[in-house]
Amino acid sequence: MHPSEEILGEKSGKLSGKKIVMGITGSIAAVECFATIRELIRHGAEVFPVLTEAASKLAAVDALEFASGNRPVDSLTGRTEHIDMMGSADLLLIYPATANTVSKIACGIDDTPVTSMATVALGSGVPIAIAPAMHQSMYSNPAVSANIEKLRSWGIRMIGPRTDGVRAKVASRDEIVGNVIRMLSGRPLACRKTLIIGGRSEESIDSMRTITNRSSGRMAVALALRAFELGADVELWMGGCDVPIPDFIPSKRYSSVSDLIAMMPQIIHDIAIVPAALADFAPAKRAQGKIPSDSGMDLRLEPTQKVLPLIAERCPLVIGFKAESGLSEADLISRARSRIAKYGIAAAVANDVSSAGKDSSEAFFVTADSCAAIGGTKDSMADSILSAISGML
Repeated sequence: MHPSEEILGEKSGKLSGKKIVMGITGSIAAVECFATIRELIRHGAEVFPVLTEAASKLAAVDALEFASGNRPVDSLTGRTEHIDMMGSADLLLIYPATANTVSKIACGIDDTPVTSMATVALGSGVPIAIAPAMHQSMYSNPAVSANIEKLRSWGIRMIGPRTDGVRAKVASRDEIVGNVIRMLSGRPLACRKTLIIGGRSEESIDSMRTITNRSSGRMAVALALRAFELGADVELWMGGCDVPIPDFIPSKRYSSVSDLIAMMPQIIHDIAIVPAALADFAPAKRAQGKIPSDSGMDLRLEPTQKVLPLIAERCPLVIGFKAESGLSEADLISRARSRIAKYGIAAAVANDVSSAGKDSSEAFFVTADSCAAIGGTKDSMADSILSAISGML
């Protein structure tokens, strides 16, 4: 067994059966392609590396063969590799793409294995994604900028780059993989403006202390990533959290319930999913400065305003979350339906807090007239929730 087969599909089957041709060009970012190839394989893809002569000086052919399990193409011969390979490919991913290669493709120049693959892909309708990587001055060159826009107008997807004022850096591995899955998913949520509100609220007692909870924000991140993969135009609003927020998904932060309520006028979305753990009570008065540690404290709490009804006023399809403790399944589902009716939302994900773990959970996806058990990892739950939402659209 080749080492690449040992990791095939170990993370998911989202790319199972998909053949991806990876065109690697002469940017120093080519050293990143080994790990990205392995990550694509972990989601089920088969990857075929193709190199320019410049790239072969940065990414060794033997190392790429070890990473992918396929012998890289670094020159074209009479065997018409470019015709045969692209004829069965699901995607051409050019990663990284130099200014030179971008401009050659835009101008129809075909003089490297990578540009030949692009010529065939464009002529046969194979989807293409390009991840530019170059100095900022090259990226800002009007000719290069015009060529990038020309390629976009042809339906080529540009992934990144990440600019820092000096460099137009290649997109992160997660952004590459997320975009590849998005392009090959069928995009059931294409053009749906989707808002995910997650994390925990933090209600101030004084300048140092807050009342909060143990929500990690992991479910919200899983939902945002999966919605992106399914083609949605995703925005993530996150309170306090213990997980990194993907840098390629637009995000905004809030702290308290009142902060979140102040953001309501910004909701112009088609779908809102709200796994946020929001405080039901907040201190009636916030102390100025820090309450001395030895002075004692009397804390009076007052109810916070409910956010779900406010979201439902502005968004046609809202999915809430309902966490309870110690209820039977029937009572848990009944409570979820009461919330659906009371707040005017489309569905609720209901769970007992005892079943919620750091990385997995068990819950019910409840509507006014149906109920389905969902569970497993947060990623698999996100997939189940978004599949159910797709069926409601």
